[in-house]
Amino acid sequence: NPNESILYNISGVCLKANGKLEMAAQSFKSAINLKPDFADAHYNLALTHQELNHLDDAVKSYQETLAIQSDYAKAHNNLGIIYNELGQNNDAIKSYKEALSLQPDFVDALNNLGNIQTELGKLDEAIKSYNQALEIEPNHIEVHNNLGNILNDLGQLDEAVKHYEKAIAIYPDYGEAHNNLGSTLNELGEMDKAVKHCERAIAINPYFAEAHNNLGTALKAFGKLDEAIKSYMNAITINPNFADVFFNLGILYYDLGQPEEALNYYRKALSINPDFAAVYENLGLILQEMGQSDEAFNSYVYALALEPHNANFHRNLSTLKNFKEGDTQLIQIQSLLSSSSISKSERINLCFALAKAYEDLGKKDEFFKILNEGNKLRKEELNYSIESDLKKHTKLKNIFKLAIKESSSYKPLAVRPIFIVGMPRSGTSLVEQIISSHNKVKGAGELPTLDNLITPIFNAYLSNNNILSERSFLNIRQGYTQYHLSNINSSESIITDKMPTNFENIGFILKAFPEAKIIHLKRDSMAICWSIYQRYFPNGALGFPYSMSDLALFYLSYEELMTFWHDSFPNQIYDISYENLTTNQEVETRKLLDYCELDWDENCLKFYNNAKATKTASALQVKEKMYQGSSEAWKKYEAYLKPLINSIGYYQEKL
Repeated sequence: NPNESILYNISGVCLKANGKLEMAAQSFKSAINLKPDFADAHYNLALTHQELNHLDDAVKSYQETLAIQSDYAKAHNNLGIIYNELGQNNDAIKSYKEALSLQPDFVDALNNLGNIQTELGKLDEAIKSYNQALEIEPNHIEVHNNLGNILNDLGQLDEAVKHYEKAIAIYPDYGEAHNNLGSTLNELGEMDKAVKHCERAIAINPYFAEAHNNLGTALKAFGKLDEAIKSYMNAITINPNFADVFFNLGILYYDLGQPEEALNYYRKALSINPDFAAVYENLGLILQEMGQSDEAFNSYVYALALEPHNANFHRNLSTLKNFKEGDTQLIQIQSLLSSSSISKSERINLCFALAKAYEDLGKKDEFFKILNEGNKLRKEELNYSIESDLKKHTKLKNIFKLAIKESSSYKPLAVRPIFIVGMPRSGTSLVEQIISSHNKVKGAGELPTLDNLITPIFNAYLSNNNILSERSFLNIRQGYTQYHLSNINSSESIITDKMPTNFENIGFILKAFPEAKIIHLKRDSMAICWSIYQRYFPNGALGFPYSMSDLALFYLSYEELMTFWHDSFPNQIYDISYENLTTNQEVETRKLLDYCELDWDENCLKFYNNAKATKTASALQVKEKMYQGSSEAWKKYEAYLKPLINSIGYYQEKL
């Protein structure tokens, strides 16, 4: 009886709507038994199998539907969804396209096609599919969200933001779009807005682990580390197998100068996702800093095995090897550089990797050609102007011409800081390794916290043109104490912070920490500048290294600023010569410890045995015994460095 078959189908639809899926399936089967060519009953049975996650049964039912009615566009689309879940990507694309050939305005099929094209890395095709969907249905929130995601992946962050905001404008409670918008705004440096949207996503869905993770990242960028850790832990409570959160916790503790804790979190991430290439890279960085070069090398190799085209991985691996003619990695780098499809960022990393290879091979002309290209592109990428740093140095001097007053009396610190400053590549890592070998000293590495605390105060001063208040310095003292000095889980009573560019912050340091010791590294100007020019600095905070003229101007401005600090704070900054330290190790080490008010400790002469990680390009060098002569290394490239030599006035300086 055909009518009875229809009734079974209707009954199944009602049961399915009420969540009674097994009973619904039986009802659809009864309809099919009565009328085997009932396409809608087959389709509804397939939908039910799909909801029950009986994917093989669902595929069979959709195929039976299409055998009866080949122009059933929804069946083609849903079959594509299952093929996608089963990893049968070609079949999925074929199904979506079949649905669209039958119904060109089928927005869900266009969206699904865009999703799988994105998964396959066919980003241009995915964008085309999403845009076609929006032409048909401009207010489709999921398509806006998906298009935002792909634009984000392509680095088109401002465009991504527009699509997320459009989705939210249409549906204000779209938690996923709030989360994605928060993540993108964090990348754009708009941390306050990022926090707001992540918190909104969590308010909509308190169990949204990804939103808790992104909130943690935004709070970390804000410098709110305790709150960031809490957000990450919330994400783990919701999803204990969320590898990305453990990865982010590793990054946070790495930045806090706690490499062992970072290693633990990275290894936890790998236990969840053994193919997490970025974790292998970060493991390599820490192991390299610990002087475990073989283990670091292996980590970079694992990372590259997972992502053979990753330019950043190639650059990191290049720093740990000595290239020979015919080296497989060298051939890979050259091949990648010949591709027209690589991004500027990828080309930059590959240029520095290839430069290292050419240096090892003694090919000076090729070395400088590719090194100059990498530096030129990096400066363009950072959109750097030397004027910004020169103006900053001038403003710092103007501020502290007015701010030099007696410091207020502060409550004594339980842990005393020693700040080791100077130009990058001046020897700050070596000095920290020496001092932190002392039994009363903990080496914390390059801590970003001080700069994070000072920058908003500095910017507020520039906006209001006010004299800095004692409250400003107290906020710096309290913030730094909260994030670092009070979190030392050891018996040491002194902590070293060797962020080199804190030479810009000396005025703030001495006003906020009158008990602090400041050690300033001095080194041959060409040795410093050459060592800087040939290296890639990953975080983008330094813009001056990538042009010989910028580098020279910055160096000269640094010297002028240091003269100003010495004049403004007489006898409060200890200068030490890198060259003297390497040639008269014990004499200079004794004088250094005397300045730091530390008793003699023989371990300071055996700094290379110090297990502390060194977050710097000098990581492996400071794990070796004192090396002399590195300040002369630039001279074999003197013919290529004339612009730098002349700009610094190097030989006039030596007269």
